[in-house]
This record gives sequence, C-alpha cells and structure tokens, in this order.
Amino acid sequence: MLNHTPDVSLSPAAAPADGRSLTERAYEAIKHDIITLRLRPGETLNEAQLMQSTGLGRTPVHQAMHRLALEGLLVILPRKGAMVAPVSLNDALEIIDVRMINETYCVELAARAATPGDLAAIEAVLARSRAAIASRDVAQMMAIDRDFHLAISRASRNQTLAELLRGLHERSLRFWFLALSSPSHLEGVYEEHLELYEALAAHDAERARRAITRHIEEFRTHILKAI
Repeated sequence: MLNHTPDVSLSPAAAPADGRSLTERAYEAIKHDIITLRLRPGETLNEAQLMQSTGLGRTPVHQAMHRLALEGLLVILPRKGAMVAPVSLNDALEIIDVRMINETYCVELAARAATPGDLAAIEAVLARSRAAIASRDVAQMMAIDRDFHLAISRASRNQTLAELLRGLHERSLRFWFLALSSPSHLEGVYEEHLELYEALAAHDAERARRAITRHIEEFRTHILKAI
C-alpha cells in the first residue's frame, strides 16, 4: 500500500460553526481525516484522541464514531475504542463493479433527460477543476469528482439510483488518496470528466456510456496499482 499522504486542505473541524449539529460536525471532521488518510487504515483511535482533534465533546464524538462504524469506515473495539477500517482491494473492486453496472445506466438516463439547467450545473462543477489541478489540491479534486457524479445522478431523474450512487461514491473516496494523487492523474480525471460532459451535452447516450466506462476502468487500473 502507498505510504505517501498527499497534502490536503484544512479539516472541517477547523471551520466555524455554521448551523450543523455538534454530532454532524464531529462526523464530518473524523470522516474527512479518514478519507484523506490523516487517520490511516488500521490505526487505533479513542474518544479522547478524537475529542482533541475535533475540538468537540464526548457525546458528539461518540455518536459520530458509531455512525462511521455503520458506514464501514471505523471498526468499534469493545472497551478499547475503535480502529480505522482497513483498505481492502476486494472491497474496492466490488464497489467498482457495482458502479460500472449502475453508472452506465445512470449516464444513459441523464443523456436523455438532462435539461439545460442540469447541464449548466454539471459544467459548473467541471469548471472548478482547473484551479484544483493547478494547486495540486487532491482533496478539492476528490470533492469535484464526487459533486460531478452527483450532478449527473440528479440529471438522470431517478432518485433511487441517485441515492445508490451517492453511497457508492462515498465509499470510493478513500481510494482517491491511494490511487489518484499525482498531477497526471488529476489531469486525467479532468479529461475523462470533460469527455463525459460533452457526451451528455450532445444527448448522446451511447457516447456517454463509453465515456463513463473508460472513466471507471481507469479508476480500477490505478486502484490495482496502488493496493
């Protein structure tokens, strides 16, 4: 497994209160550190440690830890605290397989159903890429990738499918930092996004299917090299 941890932006815990509950803030801060590999796979944690890192109290941290355990990012260790869930190649490949089946269908629906407003929303996400690539901001590019796929999911007009894909993308985020941290990889992701956007804008369902297939296969290739 790679030992390199890319430079990432400030954890959400450092952000000012913005109306979110304390539990939500604790959840987002801890999840951010897990996804960006500040908390490494297999690392053991305890509530006191996470209270210090998040600046939040025991109850919100405790609740956040159990939510993250339900999502498979933490493993609760009775009377010992918790462990960051290990990264499994098999898990990654299973997620990719399910994405391949569902996202090819999703982009086909989006190519047919996308409105000018949908396309503008997708393009707006895509436009954020250049600054992220220029600054080599892996965390931002990861967020762009997530938002790009979510915008396409919304354009499909299938809410159930969109929710399924949201969960799959959330589970894919840690693998970003393992497999897609170099400048050439960030540029490659942008080019793949651009190809997919152009297919959607042309309402070309078959071209969109080919573009998303290439995008996911590239992700699979980098995962196999990294893990």
